[in-house]
Amino acid sequence: MTDLGGSGVDGSGGLGLGVTNLGGMPAPTLSIPLPGPAVSSEATRTVKGAQATASSAVRSTPVNSVTNSLAGSVTGTAARTTNTLLGPTGNPIPQLGAVPRQVQNTDPRNRTSGVPPPGERRYLAREVVVGLASDFPASALDDLARRHSLTHLEAQPIGLVGTTYHRWRIGDGRSVSDVIRALEADGVVRTAQPNYRYRLAQSPPTVARSDAAVPYASEKLHLVEAHRFATGEKVLVAVIDSGIDTSHPEIANALADRYDAVPAGAPHIHGTGMAGAIVARSRMTGSAPGARLLAIRAFSGNEETSEATTVNILKSIDWAISRGARVINMSFAGPYDPDIARGLAAARQKGAVLVAAAGNAGPKSPPLYPAADKNVIAVTATNAENQLLPQANRGRHIAVAAPGVDILVPSPGRGYAMSTGTSVAAAEVSGIAALLIQLQPGLTPDEIRKTLQSTALDLGPKGIDFGAGLADAGRAVLSLGVAQARAETREVAEVRAAPASLFAERWPQIPLLPFPSRP
Repeated sequence: MTDLGGSGVDGSGGLGLGVTNLGGMPAPTLSIPLPGPAVSSEATRTVKGAQATASSAVRSTPVNSVTNSLAGSVTGTAARTTNTLLGPTGNPIPQLGAVPRQVQNTDPRNRTSGVPPPGERRYLAREVVVGLASDFPASALDDLARRHSLTHLEAQPIGLVGTTYHRWRIGDGRSVSDVIRALEADGVVRTAQPNYRYRLAQSPPTVARSDAAVPYASEKLHLVEAHRFATGEKVLVAVIDSGIDTSHPEIANALADRYDAVPAGAPHIHGTGMAGAIVARSRMTGSAPGARLLAIRAFSGNEETSEATTVNILKSIDWAISRGARVINMSFAGPYDPDIARGLAAARQKGAVLVAAAGNAGPKSPPLYPAADKNVIAVTATNAENQLLPQANRGRHIAVAAPGVDILVPSPGRGYAMSTGTSVAAAEVSGIAALLIQLQPGLTPDEIRKTLQSTALDLGPKGIDFGAGLADAGRAVLSLGVAQARAETREVAEVRAAPASLFAERWPQIPLLPFPSRP
């Protein structure tokens, strides 16, 4: 099966600075020169002095990592965690407040308005998503609906960003853009934007034959070597996808919890395959067979029309973080979404490693999201000859590559299928991240990204195709400097002392190879 992303919108624009209204404070002004080649040294802008000081202080504060146990509780520390959220370009996201609309540019990531960019149509045509304070009174909500002639459909508190998102239906002939402009001019509205759509578009799955070629992904990723030291044991990995067949033998024993952001339905081949690529532990072995799965259904529909929306993805991210997810796999692609960008930034600050498929819209496609977000590890796909998947997206946001052509994965009903696309490649890398977290729970998302990239196999010039190269789980694990020490202590001694049958029962696809000798 091949998962396909849609087209995106790319461009370049100036750097925007968001300042939050502190309320009740005098408004002294301060002229600050703007650095960068696009602005002359004499150019200045006026901002409130107290606000500029607060913003500078927040940005200078380091953030500690947060680790989680199997039950999803926070066990690490975050004593210096701040509320500054890094956006998809690496710059701080403005805190939620009145939305200025005077800045216009062609890069959707730098837009200060929620109005969709020109030409963008990947959203529900008669809906808007409005962010309001979580304690917004019901009477004021009714007044807002009357002022803008909207019908309320749904309210969803998102604790991760301290905002309640409301879905509204546009009852007349106004466009989504016109309604958003009117809402942004309303003083009580924090954010307003379309309800964007994300799809899992894929070709019909290929049923795995008994005479199919020997899977190559494990060898390419050096999973056997990595699994001697770590299997991702007890690391919570959330898979935001279509319905997962949690009764499949490859997945059932890995399930920690599940959540349906959309009405439950039949298991779907895409979600089942992505979960299996990470945690499979029966007839096949995933990249993190010891990890614990948080199965999240955010995509509804059948194989050809399965899609998710802004609100459903936000609910999924929020739930995953509330349950203690250390890794969140997002094997889908679509447009840039300001509200999802805020959620991703907040999730990263909580210590979650975010991994996404680069997309399969081809080399000429603009960047797709969430992979192109700065807070996300974007993964592309290669074949058995280390050649790039022809339909994979390109871009300098690509972090690493992983096998993604004819990969054996579970399918609903105890079956198996062959999967092709950047989706399954992203799932494999999510599993590798879980291995690293098991060995060093205090690793930050940035440290895990650096480890993955610095240990990747060079497949050519660094750039827009392969990122840093082909992910290598074995080298990544060994690079932490703890694997060899652990191999010489109690953990490996117990494995050596146990009968081979016991080891094979726990990890049936990991051959008993000699342990490496000390240098």
